[in-house]
Amino acid sequence: MKDVKTTVIGSYPVDINNMELMKCYFEQKNISWNKYIDSAVKDMITSGLDMISDGQTRDSFVNIFTRKLKGCRIRGRTEVTNKVEYNGPIIIEDQKYVKEIIPKKIKLIGVLTGPYTLTKSSVDMFYNDEKNLAFDFAFALKHEAENLQKYVDLISIDEPFFSINLPDYGKELVGIITKNLNCSTRLHVCGDVSNIVQELLEMPVNILSHEFKASPKLYKTFKKYNISKNICLGSVCSDNIKIETVEEIITHIKKGIEIFGDKITQLAPDCGLRMLPRNVAFQKLKNLVKASEKIYGC
Repeated sequence: MKDVKTTVIGSYPVDINNMELMKCYFEQKNISWNKYIDSAVKDMITSGLDMISDGQTRDSFVNIFTRKLKGCRIRGRTEVTNKVEYNGPIIIEDQKYVKEIIPKKIKLIGVLTGPYTLTKSSVDMFYNDEKNLAFDFAFALKHEAENLQKYVDLISIDEPFFSINLPDYGKELVGIITKNLNCSTRLHVCGDVSNIVQELLEMPVNILSHEFKASPKLYKTFKKYNISKNICLGSVCSDNIKIETVEEIITHIKKGIEIFGDKITQLAPDCGLRMLPRNVAFQKLKNLVKASEKIYGC
């Protein structure tokens, strides 16, 4: 078997002191998120993961990007009021910080929310053309990806809206971001992707990541195809507080091996863990690592 890494999709729950943040805001003090990043990173490393994220603690997975892009403002939701353009680093400083505090053997994922998801999550008050807006988001994210690759081992693009409606230009959007990058790339699409498997297999990324635990029927669907991509196998639910046992996870992974064989290069939760209680998220990761060790022996 190839070297299989235990990892995450992106977000992780932390206990944020909202009163402290509000006080800093009104007193016009700089707000540091380092202690929240520390909390997420510590849990992920302690659980035994091979590859971690920064926990995406700073903001929601949409606002964290649109808050810093030209042409966007946030009033409850993101509103696009002018041409979307890159306006400098967005998540780079958080990745640089994580890189400084983690052991060298731990790998780091840089997570980008995809251009189509940013488009579908925004109120368009300028373009009146969904496709043009999506492409401008993609070009802006390309700049961020080029900066990000200097500090991370993998760039993961989250496109949950692909499972709802994959546009005919979806592959082109992803390709804009991944073209000529020097690091490995992953596309994460949660939800039921059974109707778009062929299109996903043609995406210009190295790894495909999906919710195989919550949607085990995907095993049967993927079995129909020649799997050309490496797979990040969703192996614990991210929207259920029930903690899967090590034995349950092992059974699930073995089913995946029957279909994907050594194309499985990553084991992860189905999606981000932000909505789970912290102790539940932590135990799910610990059990995932234990299951991986029993199967792969490392």
